[in-house]
Amino acid sequence: MAAHNFSIEFFPPKTPEGVEKLRLTRNKLAALGPKYFSVTFGAGGTTQQGTLDTVIEIRQEGHDAAPHLSCVGGTRESIRQILAQYQAHHIHRLVALRGDQPSGYGMGGEFRYANELVEFIRAETGDWFHIEVAAYPEMHPQARSPHDDLQNFVRKMQAGANAAITQYFYNPDAYFQFVEQAQKAGVDAPIVAGIMPITNSSQLLRFSEMCGAEIPRWIRLKLASYGDDSASIKAFGLDVVTQLCERLLAGGAPGLHFYSLNQAAATTEIWQRLMR
Repeated sequence: MAAHNFSIEFFPPKTPEGVEKLRLTRNKLAALGPKYFSVTFGAGGTTQQGTLDTVIEIRQEGHDAAPHLSCVGGTRESIRQILAQYQAHHIHRLVALRGDQPSGYGMGGEFRYANELVEFIRAETGDWFHIEVAAYPEMHPQARSPHDDLQNFVRKMQAGANAAITQYFYNPDAYFQFVEQAQKAGVDAPIVAGIMPITNSSQLLRFSEMCGAEIPRWIRLKLASYGDDSASIKAFGLDVVTQLCERLLAGGAPGLHFYSLNQAAATTEIWQRLMR
């Protein structure tokens, strides 16, 4: 698999120790030669500065970086200022998202949906940014129906997105069917598969509950059977996720985007297995 189709996501560290730990993680993962590192954006802009700081540091290390930009709480003026900062630091990639509402947080902001944000970015900056948006092979948890969800996705692509990254999933058929439907709806841009390594079963169950990602019953039961045996969970997770990646690439997925959770070991191992 060509390295240019391979990317890795981090979240902005909140403590000096976290910053140092992420530097070490990044150093290990940079050796794999990913196309870029993306950095998430906190709900309601809570980690906006952290995103900027992390992205600038990644650029200074000589790697391509893609900050996430969220609609939540954003005004035209605040987004305009953020875009100007990224342009000033020669950042040419963005991941544009609607973003999750923090609990107790009103809709806030002048952009309701990601397609409005993408349109604004294009109107303000032309072709400066390569814009990626989110895709949901198993449907966004707040969408009314799969049809509505697909239409929302098509609107984001028509607004000027260059490519999409999916929510993570463990059922490759959901991905292939989504890509096929998107293509029938006129989307010809790459839809990169989002990959979540399995290293901790309780954490995975919690994340999946929040974001609507389906954990197939056989995986759930297998993880439950290992109890607190973290070595078995990790070994099983590596096998399952590597096989998923192999199937996705064999089926024509244009790339893989790893949700690293600021850890290096699992992503590195899966990547090395794929390269054998």
